[in-house]
Amino acid sequence: MKHSWRVFIVIELLMLLFVLYKVVNETQALIFLIFGIVNIIFAIKRKRKSSFSQFQLIMGVVISLMSLLTSGPVIWFMLVFAILFFGLVGVETSGLSVLEHLDLVPWKDKQMINVETVEPAVKNGKKFKRQLFGNQRIGSSVFEWDDINLLIISGDTIIDLGNTILPKEDNVVLIRKGFGRTRIIVPMGIGIMVEHTTLSGKLVFEEKSFNLKNEAIKIFSDDYDGNVRRIKLVTNTLLGDVEVVRI
Repeated sequence: MKHSWRVFIVIELLMLLFVLYKVVNETQALIFLIFGIVNIIFAIKRKRKSSFSQFQLIMGVVISLMSLLTSGPVIWFMLVFAILFFGLVGVETSGLSVLEHLDLVPWKDKQMINVETVEPAVKNGKKFKRQLFGNQRIGSSVFEWDDINLLIISGDTIIDLGNTILPKEDNVVLIRKGFGRTRIIVPMGIGIMVEHTTLSGKLVFEEKSFNLKNEAIKIFSDDYDGNVRRIKLVTNTLLGDVEVVRI
């Protein structure tokens, strides 16, 4: 039993070192980790405890954990390995046989999901959550069009509009983002207007590149005025590039 604990601790420490190495080499994750640690230190060192210090401590812990969780898959391997280890140790100490309960594990079940069409859904009062951290892709499956409004703190984002049909009107995609690269994929035959504001970054549109430093730019595609289907892309970023690609 002691030997298995030593192996577990050594493996977890090695994976933790790799996670820290990834964080150090990723500027965005490192900035958030330092910000979270500084908040934790200030909250702990405050002699007078208040609701603000408690909030500062919780915020520091959450930001630090999120920066580690978005640094790569290794941190998730650490969590999975820990769950498996404690689960197996718990079964072993309780005297139960693992093989007798293998039919309960979820990965033995197989499933197949076919996406063929999307039925119109009720839009009024619909609630949904957006991911604030990490890389994400929107539009990887067929979906009914609705205007897109995103708030993202950090990470790379891909918005693929090739799996939907835009209505014959002005459609809007609004993106407010802190750090990271954004790529928007628009089908051919759609008029595009891009209004981009950034502290520092590059906009790539219609095979042209615009380097911006605390500036805003508004440009139109050549077919915008005469096109029936049009889309307005409004993006606001602190640091990061925005690319609009036609397919």
